[in-house]
Amino acid sequence: MVPNFESIEKENIHLLSFPQAEVLESKEAMQQRYSELNRALALGNLEHSKTKIFFEDNHSKKVVETTVWALTDQRVILKQGHSIPINRIYKSA
Repeated sequence: MVPNFESIEKENIHLLSFPQAEVLESKEAMQQRYSELNRALALGNLEHSKTKIFFEDNHSKKVVETTVWALTDQRVILKQGHSIPINRIYKSA
């Protein structure tokens, strides 16, 4: 999965535009994504560990290595208040 994803710094995420459409096709994949994001949240808050988030904006697929600070129903909140819509995330690792 990694070769198709362009690396981006978290400081540039606010410059991106995100469509409303979901990137995953199955409920199982969405549940897996939610589990991975909760694990990334725990690692970020307990151990201050970074995780890679694979996502897609309106132009291309991207990956960012960052700490997940919070999750809402619709967004992943990163350090410095940057966020990514959950429906645009493929996975976190």
